[in-house]
Amino acid sequence: MGSETAVDVPSSSELPLLRRLAADLAAVGYTVDNVAELLGPAAHAALSRDQIVPALVATERAMRLTAEAGAPREVAASGGVHEADDDDGAVRRAALAAVVRLFLLGRDVPESAVAAALPAIGPSGLAELGLAEAVPGCPGSEPAPLRALVDLRPYEWIDAEGAEMDRGEVRMWVASDLAAHQRPGILRKDHVLGIGHASTTLVQSTARRRVGTALDLGTGCGIQTFHLLRHADRVVATDVSERALGFTRFNLLLNAAQLGLDPEHPGERVDLRLGSLFEPVAGERFDFVVSNPPFVITPREEGETAEDQFTYRDGGLPGDQLVAGLVASLGDVLAEGGTAQLLGNWEVRAGEEWHERVRSWVPTGLDAWVLQRELVSPEQYAETWLRDASEQRDPDAYATSYAAYLDDFASRGTEGIGFGMMWFRRPAPGQARLDRFESLTHPIEQPIGPHWQAAVERADWLGSIGPSGFAQVHLVVADDVTEERHQRPGAEHPGVILVRQGAGFRRTALLSTEQAGFISACDGELAAGQIAAALGALLGRDDEGFAQHLLEEIRELTEDGFLMKA
Repeated sequence: MGSETAVDVPSSSELPLLRRLAADLAAVGYTVDNVAELLGPAAHAALSRDQIVPALVATERAMRLTAEAGAPREVAASGGVHEADDDDGAVRRAALAAVVRLFLLGRDVPESAVAAALPAIGPSGLAELGLAEAVPGCPGSEPAPLRALVDLRPYEWIDAEGAEMDRGEVRMWVASDLAAHQRPGILRKDHVLGIGHASTTLVQSTARRRVGTALDLGTGCGIQTFHLLRHADRVVATDVSERALGFTRFNLLLNAAQLGLDPEHPGERVDLRLGSLFEPVAGERFDFVVSNPPFVITPREEGETAEDQFTYRDGGLPGDQLVAGLVASLGDVLAEGGTAQLLGNWEVRAGEEWHERVRSWVPTGLDAWVLQRELVSPEQYAETWLRDASEQRDPDAYATSYAAYLDDFASRGTEGIGFGMMWFRRPAPGQARLDRFESLTHPIEQPIGPHWQAAVERADWLGSIGPSGFAQVHLVVADDVTEERHQRPGAEHPGVILVRQGAGFRRTALLSTEQAGFISACDGELAAGQIAAALGALLGRDDEGFAQHLLEEIRELTEDGFLMKA
């Protein structure tokens, strides 16, 4: 596994130190739930918005109460911050508060507090790993306080995507560069992003299945690779940034036990490769590909170099060409039956439907299913990404960059920018052909990945049985589906009949009277063809065309998950 020589990243060469760090973090109870409990609901919610003041107040209070009670003591392995009313509970809370202030809030912490919270690794071990340093220039005889060099935070999830995979809670810690709310100034151009909204969106939307080989294109700090290792035999993770690969390697080795890696031989399951897009895997094919690529559309400047770009978000190409090229090349890396999922931005040009450009990128022979989740104006887009890198801290530069965004979009007639989730497949014999582009801007259930996988499997099943087979199927209404009927006061019949999904994609379908009657009869007793024939006779429409058309409509509702096989 490569990237041992990456500069200015945490060291991953000292396995004994990594084991000590992991043991300390577990002992102090540095978990998502314990941090939330320590901070309290309001401060924890504020921290999720990158507002750290409430968390500073909460952690300072926890450390002060212990300091008033006496000198810091080493924390025993507890796994939590409970029993806060007794001395041991207060010590545990103070220890956890010191770790939170250091690594989550980016604040200086007394050396004695760090030593008490993380006794096995200690301040010297943190410095040796490149995680923290003594604050320079502190006067006095006391040891200088420690300052974090990286963001190191707890991350966890529950594997429940499929019965064939190992299930259970996965708890780990993930290192990345300090963000704008943790350090002063504009982000460095080679900033390695932590676990952000986009990366978790891709995690939650991924339709997972057991595979042999998987590719994480643009791995960043490694979050997609962590999840892939739970259901792929072997993973290749690539990135154009050597620093990103260095962080990924550190995170993999720190969490080797949780991820099923042999820390002495991690290359047996994961291979880190440096390079742009598909260059590092030229000629190879994979069963599964995921990518949270640098999809942000950024104005190009004459004479700019890679060093002028934010590598975590900016692919260096005009407009949406990076995502377009990525989609167009997927056919070269997908094995038969292989699937790919990625996030992306796309431009919506004047006079075009949003899906026209995206559809034109898909290579012949690949299935496509694209969900547009947002559509924003050029102004909203510029504001979002200027704020992302803290570029609003320089008013003059902000105004210049904002104008450049607007001029850039205007030069291509771009009226809106879409964001969404994209699924592709090289179909194997017997699998359905999917060509679906839909805009779903309402809230959907997360994680949506299991529902997406189930929807693909339904489409394959429906494709395999054909129209004649569907007529023989016995159907029931899905458990999460409800019906709404709306009619004017005094009206004999409803004017609008809706069915709504409470889970998954949470779609709403407008039903005809015939469709509503069909669904009301779906209790698993009669086959679909029998229900259609009975409705035709009841309505005086017993011709073959009526039943065939109704079954086609019911088939679509079944593919969307409103109806299920009994």
